[in-house]
Amino acid sequence: MDKQTRTELEAAAFRHLLQHLDSRKDVQNIELMNLAGFCRNCLSKWYMAAAEEKGVEMDYDTARELIYGMPYDEWKDKYQTPI
Repeated sequence: MDKQTRTELEAAAFRHLLQHLDSRKDVQNIELMNLAGFCRNCLSKWYMAAAEEKGVEMDYDTARELIYGMPYDEWKDKYQTPI
């Protein structure tokens, strides 16, 4: 497989993961961390780190908005359940 095809497939899989997480707002980050060892915030940090590696400026709030599909505070208010 050539590098371009691999990158496109990885990007498609990542988009599918984000769609899946978006469809499962009932699954809390703490549950993801306990079961999978990562959560939406981890994905945000990895996204931001990848941007920085490519020389793209991105702050944490922007990365979280890309992962959550909305500003993080809005997502918390709508979907985060009390512990």
